[in-house]
Amino acid sequence: VQLQASGGGLVQPGGSLTLSCVASGETFSSYSVGWFRQAPGTEREFVAAVAKTGSNGYYADSVKGRFTISRDNAKNTVWLQMNRLKSEDTAVYYCGAAGGEFGLGFVPIYDYWGQGTLVTVSS
Repeated sequence: VQLQASGGGLVQPGGSLTLSCVASGETFSSYSVGWFRQAPGTEREFVAAVAKTGSNGYYADSVKGRFTISRDNAKNTVWLQMNRLKSEDTAVYYCGAAGGEFGLGFVPIYDYWGQGTLVTVSS
């Protein structure tokens, strides 16, 4: 499956952005999808994930209550709605697709990755 992430940009602290991850090539509903982010000099870290059916969302503690992940399998798309953004949210955000539904917080679980989209939170 091929993943295309988009929606990044420059936003002021306290603002909002919505990232999109569009999939093509295989049955999208066969994959759980996660968002990860990577700031310069750091490792890729888990942000949020949604299971194949979209019934469950999982979040890192640092974004819980501010970010919401959702998916529409008919549109082959997963969104990450990010509210009340902080400077520490600045990073390149990547979406990944995993064939399973467990361990979605861990990078090695994912089989495919998109190219990343840059989010910069700054005044």
